Amino acid sequence: MNTPLFFIQILLLISLCSGCKHSKTLIVDNNSTDSYTLTDAFTEASRLKELDDHLNIQIIIKEGTYYLDRPISITPVMSGLSIIGQGLVEIKGSRILKPNWKIYNDKIMSSNIKNISSNSLLFVDNQKQILARYPNYNEKKGPWQGWAADAISKERVASWKNPKGAIFNAMHRGQWGDFHYTITGVDDNGKAILSGGQQNNRASKPHIKYRMIENIFEELDSPKEWFFNRQEQKLYLWETTIMPQLVEVSNLDNLIHIEGTENNPVKNISIEGVQFSQTNRTYLKDYEPLLRSDWTIHRDGAIYMKGAEKVSINRCTFKDLGGNVVFIDGYNRDHHFSNNLIHDCGATAFNFVGDPSAVRSPAFQYYQSVDRDKMDTLKGPKNNHYPMQCVVDNNLIYRIGRIEKQTAGVNISMSRRIKVDHNTIYDVPRAAINICDGTWGGHQITNNDAFNTVLETSDHGAFNSWGRDRFWHPNRGVMNKLTAKDASIAKWDAIETTTIANNRFRCDHGWDIDLDDGSSNYIIENNLCLSGGIKLREGFYRTVRNNITLNNGFHPHVWFSNSHDSIYNNIFMSKHKDIRLQAWGDYVDKNIYTDKSMLVINKTKGVDNNSGYSDDIRHAIEKKVFNFDQNLLLDFNFINFDTQHFGVTDPKLKELAKKPNISIIVRTEQLSNDMVFYNWKGAKVKQVTSLAERSAAGLPNSKGIIIVSIKKESPADSSDLQVGDVITNIENYETSSLPQFIKAIGQLETHHSLKIKRYRNQKQSTVTITNLK
Repeated sequence: MNTPLFFIQILLLISLCSGCKHSKTLIVDNNSTDSYTLTDAFTEASRLKELDDHLNIQIIIKEGTYYLDRPISITPVMSGLSIIGQGLVEIKGSRILKPNWKIYNDKIMSSNIKNISSNSLLFVDNQKQILARYPNYNEKKGPWQGWAADAISKERVASWKNPKGAIFNAMHRGQWGDFHYTITGVDDNGKAILSGGQQNNRASKPHIKYRMIENIFEELDSPKEWFFNRQEQKLYLWETTIMPQLVEVSNLDNLIHIEGTENNPVKNISIEGVQFSQTNRTYLKDYEPLLRSDWTIHRDGAIYMKGAEKVSINRCTFKDLGGNVVFIDGYNRDHHFSNNLIHDCGATAFNFVGDPSAVRSPAFQYYQSVDRDKMDTLKGPKNNHYPMQCVVDNNLIYRIGRIEKQTAGVNISMSRRIKVDHNTIYDVPRAAINICDGTWGGHQITNNDAFNTVLETSDHGAFNSWGRDRFWHPNRGVMNKLTAKDASIAKWDAIETTTIANNRFRCDHGWDIDLDDGSSNYIIENNLCLSGGIKLREGFYRTVRNNITLNNGFHPHVWFSNSHDSIYNNIFMSKHKDIRLQAWGDYVDKNIYTDKSMLVINKTKGVDNNSGYSDDIRHAIEKKVFNFDQNLLLDFNFINFDTQHFGVTDPKLKELAKKPNISIIVRTEQLSNDMVFYNWKGAKVKQVTSLAERSAAGLPNSKGIIIVSIKKESPADSSDLQVGDVITNIENYETSSLPQFIKAIGQLETHHSLKIKRYRNQKQSTVTITNLK
């Protein structure tokens, strides 16, 4: 025997085995006394991993319902942990109540119960109940499934014995989201005293019509409503036809908390086959702005992760949650969320949100800005505290945003290279997919099916984005100067191109694809847009090619003179809906129109000189055929793409998913359209008539008179009026319509000066203009 060789082989074997991982399985079973409880299993997993870092641990949860009294904590020492549900495994953030019901009156039962929060959700026999409210719940009636302008009128407030602690919900005045307030008392004039309203980053008074009040005992007047009297520690419930067998109340905001650091992350966590439900509403918690987007955010979710790498959540169900579903906060890398069912939840399904410390020269509100000479001019992020390289694919998401309205199926902010692929998202109050800012791009939005969107809000898209990054400024004149010399400043934050491709989008209350303020560095191709068309507001370096826009077309809003945008090889069924363009970008041509008159209109604008039209393609579209005979495409550069397979591919989820309504409306638009102009003091004006004009000006509604042009050396030219201003009031005369405007200026013809209310840069101001004679 060669002794030295023998010992070398033994040492090599020992070395290899020391790096080998071995396994341990922990069983959780409600029906077995020999197994672990859910909490104890995670405690034991942590203990075992402390003893042996190489140990692979599986926690197998047998079928049953498991109630948490505190969130499950997964720390870096537990890296490599797998959590697997077998059968129907339900993890709930609630507790079971044991009410001793008594008759309160002919419709209401009551029971002494301790410690129920106004943030709690109540469930009776697994059905979510309704916190006592006015107006009553009506699934078909808009925001919050029922709204009333008199929700906190003095008369209604006077009818409540103790309104303190009530929750007042109201939409943003422009319907750009929601606000929530707590009533802290009533003033000497009988008006409710409100506290809160931090849930939206665009300041506004509450909408005058879309309002709802809840958590008021006197409003407990319809089936499934409930109220908890904190002073009495008594629960009241509208009587059901069958005595409740199971009563549960949520008591946790968060179910699983995964947290490490960039230097010591939680790694390789797998969660599969578990149903999560029944967490608290979080809409009255602390919120922070997501840079200059319209969003503010509460950094939490049913599953929360920070400082983590390679977390997988697969084939799980999330339902009846009060806040966000999955929140990916700060440093996170390489996660995969797939094949999940998410429905009936209070806020956003997937929230990817980086830390503002990673952003160079950040600003946090629409009207804030950083002076150019104080601006950090380096490209990209400052540190790694943001989500990157994560995938959200093949998830079925619907009926989210049931409480909060500035929400989305997937929201991305201060993140990089997030892939959102083959998801089906519908029945949502605002966007299905939203990107809050340009930092740092590289996202792939592909093969999704998003419809029934923007159902409770306005001025938005099935896909929506903002790009209010370093180059962006709330004053358009300042922004023009910042970008005139070098448009590439827009790529300081949007350092990688975001792709929106091969999706099917439908929005009937805005745009199918809405690239709003400043959104830059995008490619939009091979999308089937069913209703709202494609909108690009001020921004740079966007390419829109090979898309089909049914019943609509292209909406360029307030472009820069050097936007470097290119629009080509698309099929449009409408003329371009341009508003206040300085120029038409690099290239708008070689598109296909379904009606010659629309092409003629666009050619008068100096674009589409080499575009064409096709009656045959229109006839195919009328038959809902979107892959065209190659013979029809011989004269065009359009390339057929798959227009049949969007959204989830998992057979079970696909069977559950709804499909969008596809309707074809063929319409011919004439040059005259609705463009009725009026000349006043050298200013050509017209009435605001469209959502597009409303969006461009930032109006709360489609009312007012917009200035289209101003003749040089005219009285209007020497005044403090500009093209794009929208006049809503002159000397207390409302000017919502052109007849009102003409009547007002007729009444005020002899005045040498006029006090005018106008919108400019999406903000209302009052000015006095003089020397109008």
